[in-house]
Amino acid sequence: MKKSILVFSLLGQLVFAQEKTTISKEEVKRIEVELSSDKMQGRKIFTPGIDSASVFIEKEFSKIGLSYYQELTSYRQGFLVKKKQANNVIGILPGKSKSNEFVVFSAHYDHLGMKNSGKDKVYNGANDDASGVTAVIALAQYFKQLDQNERTIIFVAFTGEEVGGFGSKYFSQDINPDNVVAMFNIEMIGTESKWGKNSAYITGFEKSNFGEILQLNLKGSLFSFNPDPYPSQQLFYRSDNARLAALGVPAHTISTSKMDSEENYHQLSDEVFTLDLDNMSEIIKSIAISSISIVKGIDTPSRVEKL
Repeated sequence: MKKSILVFSLLGQLVFAQEKTTISKEEVKRIEVELSSDKMQGRKIFTPGIDSASVFIEKEFSKIGLSYYQELTSYRQGFLVKKKQANNVIGILPGKSKSNEFVVFSAHYDHLGMKNSGKDKVYNGANDDASGVTAVIALAQYFKQLDQNERTIIFVAFTGEEVGGFGSKYFSQDINPDNVVAMFNIEMIGTESKWGKNSAYITGFEKSNFGEILQLNLKGSLFSFNPDPYPSQQLFYRSDNARLAALGVPAHTISTSKMDSEENYHQLSDEVFTLDLDNMSEIIKSIAISSISIVKGIDTPSRVEKL
């Protein structure tokens, strides 16, 4: 009984603090518009466009005041892909009392690049996955301001997802998976889900109690997290969560993408004007609220069965 009262008291304090901490639609729009702009040239790996996107994310992490990851001397985690240089962008908020336990918020910042000709040549990737990276940056701002993370939070923008998941592969090989308590991978949250506004789904929902924890933390709100409605597409193994999930981490992707009818998916038309930025802002807020007991060290999701 005493433990229950303590947890209830802690959650009550967290709710009060969260009410004073905001994720603004204006900031979400600013970040999203910049990441999906034509000047990023479609953010294809090994191009000047992807480097421009990396520089932008690094500047955002610096403004927020994130620390460098492990032994890095910048926000860039460099590695080679087919003898070419590539990099993830990583920043951290060190944990207060459980610094060796990690919670990861991630998204991929690469996309498809440009066509050689045509009136519209840029694959802007506003939803795929500038929306996810926008969420990661907004969540970094949020948790820095909240300043209540007992566990270390790692914010990472992966490269190379569109060409084989090279960024998440390197990251997963460079970190001890036993130290990763949970991974919130965010992929395509700019459009309404099949249930409409204020809803999203979690891939691999049945593989751990990660989703149940998020649902419980949102109880009484207007927002709902649901199991993946597209199991035949095996989305759990098609995004950057898959590498750590294979190692036993409760690593799941949060998305709203209607994978059976998303007309702008991998199209030139995936531009910012097609997104619902109000709903997207609410999704990011709900990710923040639903994750707080994990970030705070109150809840620990069950592990995923290793592959």
